[in-house]
Amino acid sequence: MRDRQTPPSPQTVETDNDDDPRPDTRHRSRRRFPGLPSQVKHARRFVARCLGDLPEADTAILLTSEVVTNAVVHSDSGAPGGKFDIAVIVGDGHVRVEVGDSGSSSVPVPQERDAFDIADHGRGLDLVEALSARWGTADRDYGRMVWFELRTQVSGSRGEGPAGSSTT
Repeated sequence: MRDRQTPPSPQTVETDNDDDPRPDTRHRSRRRFPGLPSQVKHARRFVARCLGDLPEADTAILLTSEVVTNAVVHSDSGAPGGKFDIAVIVGDGHVRVEVGDSGSSSVPVPQERDAFDIADHGRGLDLVEALSARWGTADRDYGRMVWFELRTQVSGSRGEGPAGSSTT
């Protein structure tokens, strides 16, 4: 049974990276979350705050929800004491979201289900593949990262944050 103690405070690192190795990166935010199903909604809110009113925010939030759910359900991040992290990178012409988990023995792949299949599970990476410009996975020292990129209509801008406050 999963330990239901109060999860530790999430860690957030937010910087404007002029020295990022990717020259088109304008803003990067990162946060670590406890590997609990209840944290999926907090991951969505984090991405929403990072992207403000960018037109692609809704798609990024949906895809984040799918990838984070996979991390919690299918990786060691969902084990007691597990964690996952999210990085949101906003650059000229793109948004990239990276979800790092504690890894598992299987590599994430789309299920490519039939449109009329009524199963409750197995469509998350199909959505990522269909809605993102690019996506992929990368092994890390302590697990795996699943990432996706969306093309943006607003170059290098993060738009307006909550309550009309500027997020740049």
